[in-house]
Amino acid sequence: MKQIKLLLLLASASVTGALAQSNGLTDMSQSRFAKMANTGISAVHWTDGFWGDRFQVFSRTSLQSMWNTWNTPEISHGFRNFEIAAGVCKGEHWGPPFHDGDMYKWMEGVASVYAVNKDPELDKLMDNFITCVVKAQRADGYIHTPVVIEELNKGIDSHALGDQHKQTVIGTKVGDENEKGAFANRLNFETYNLGHLMMAGIVHRRATGKTTLFDAAVKATDFLCHFYETASAELARNAICPSHYMGVVEMYRATGNPRYLELSKNLIDIRGMVENGTDDNQDRIPFRDQYRAMGHAVRANYLYAGVADVYAETGEQQLMKNLTSIWNDIVTRKMYVTGACGALYDGTSPDGTCYEPDSIQKVHQSYGRPYQLPNNTAHNETCANIGNMLFNWRMLEVTGDAKYAELVETCLYNSVLSGISLDGKKYFYTNPLRISADLPYTLRWPKERTEYISCFCCPPNTLRTLCQAQNYAYTLSPEGIYCNLYGANTLTTTWKDKGELALTQETDYPWEGKVRVTLDRVPRKAGAFSLFLRIPEWCEKTTLTVNGQPLQTNAKANSYAEVNRTWKKGDVVELVMDMPVRLLEAHPLAEEIRNQVVVKRGPLVYCLESMDIANGEKIDNVLIPADIKLTPKKITIEGSPIVALEGMARLASATSWEGVLYRPVVQAEKTVNIRLIPYYAWGNRGKGEMTVWMPLAR
Repeated sequence: MKQIKLLLLLASASVTGALAQSNGLTDMSQSRFAKMANTGISAVHWTDGFWGDRFQVFSRTSLQSMWNTWNTPEISHGFRNFEIAAGVCKGEHWGPPFHDGDMYKWMEGVASVYAVNKDPELDKLMDNFITCVVKAQRADGYIHTPVVIEELNKGIDSHALGDQHKQTVIGTKVGDENEKGAFANRLNFETYNLGHLMMAGIVHRRATGKTTLFDAAVKATDFLCHFYETASAELARNAICPSHYMGVVEMYRATGNPRYLELSKNLIDIRGMVENGTDDNQDRIPFRDQYRAMGHAVRANYLYAGVADVYAETGEQQLMKNLTSIWNDIVTRKMYVTGACGALYDGTSPDGTCYEPDSIQKVHQSYGRPYQLPNNTAHNETCANIGNMLFNWRMLEVTGDAKYAELVETCLYNSVLSGISLDGKKYFYTNPLRISADLPYTLRWPKERTEYISCFCCPPNTLRTLCQAQNYAYTLSPEGIYCNLYGANTLTTTWKDKGELALTQETDYPWEGKVRVTLDRVPRKAGAFSLFLRIPEWCEKTTLTVNGQPLQTNAKANSYAEVNRTWKKGDVVELVMDMPVRLLEAHPLAEEIRNQVVVKRGPLVYCLESMDIANGEKIDNVLIPADIKLTPKKITIEGSPIVALEGMARLASATSWEGVLYRPVVQAEKTVNIRLIPYYAWGNRGKGEMTVWMPLAR
């Protein structure tokens, strides 16, 4: 029998020049220090099963539903702001200053769907939006609707300035009136918006072949370059939520303009020069001195993803040293079991101390101290969870290590997918791991998903990420094709200029562990190459066959099993992964979940909702026996097929806790039937209580 190799690390050679594909979501096909690269943005199509079902909801319902929100000024001024800035109508800017960037995210999601289905109605929708963006952009490339609208309302038409780089920015209504000029007030989110414009323009061009939005993104990037070359040191250091780190590097990949790469490197250097920087913004100390995750989790994770992009192009080992240390800090001490990040609504910097009061700094929506992982009050903004996924995706591409793909999957199935309702119309801003009706105070964000949130950054970010999920299924390297995510799909790509390669994946993953891959087309001159199948961290037993013949494998969990051969059309590879129900416990220093367990099956974290407890028993009284038998059962919620887990739990005393803080322990002798559902599906059946972690009855 043929031996299957355990892939621990890829060969040291870069991807450069090895792959013909150059229009991926993140195009590392020419990145000198990347070990693998995306398939093309149109290469993978979901065909059936879990992701086929979800993609239909996102493409047929969610995109149009969100456009209706953007295009209804009484609800959101997102699109109306662009119309006013473009001179289509008159009015005042209304809404958060980061709404521009949020509309660009939505646009990127639309383009990603169009890349797959070529729906002409989506093309028209994009053209309509792009027309306003182009008209709203200033002649010097700057675009920020609060500023452009204020300029127009004060009689300044900056759309046709004679001097390309003349900056006449008046300022915005955000922050102090004295904070005038481009990027004067970091809370204007200009660089955040521009970063998302860059990505939207790139994805739109790769999906459609059109350059209208891409040209606007080039102008904006040129403006940013000029700004950082000429601005005062104080202004140049003033930026938050650095989506532009990722955007600038991807613009370099899309254009080959070395000026953009130089800017991306300088952006990291600038962070080390900030006076009175904060841990909340990750600029209290230079990035190269940072070895722990700190501060606002969205800003942090976007920063880490952007720095990983810079490493892919420069190979600076110090950056990789920082990123690896920060990743370990997140994964082993600060990340939720769902892949969520940002435990704290509000708090103080972990480096603050009562002995040096001046060093205590406020943080919000933030990473906390190691093992500080509350459940009821977990913030876990969906954007932070997406940032964690983007960080891990880039680390996968530059290292080839399966542990990063594991976290891409964990985030995607749990803390990202939880951000949207099953009908595709409503969204969460935060993703707590427990909802209690008895909590004696009100948290800042609602306990139910809603169609519109005043801080509307998460909904379009969630939607664009899920509309792009197919782009994370495979990667290419000089050695072959990597299967990172499992789901029923087809892949059509080119490999090493050898010709077209196509395969079909059939599976009912994540509900079942059987995956069947059929080679539909193989380039004649391809020779021998490898198919790498990811063995998830939770999988302890696998079987693997090629054309029905079993293959001996020593592949371990959290690695890739490599099948190397000279392939021919019709070859079939089958991977069967055991998918047991597992009870997980947390590190003993994670005090809030001490002596509690979470249920996980495959990549899915499960939770208990109050309506799934027999006889209306209280959720706080449910105890999970260490030897509980949980049986998978197919059910449907909101028309979406789901595999629930059913079993018998123990029941603690039902005596009320009203007016009581402590009481004697009573033996839990009663039992109760419960049903667990995947965490991403909670909150779709009306109000109720929910918990991920449950007390353990040993």
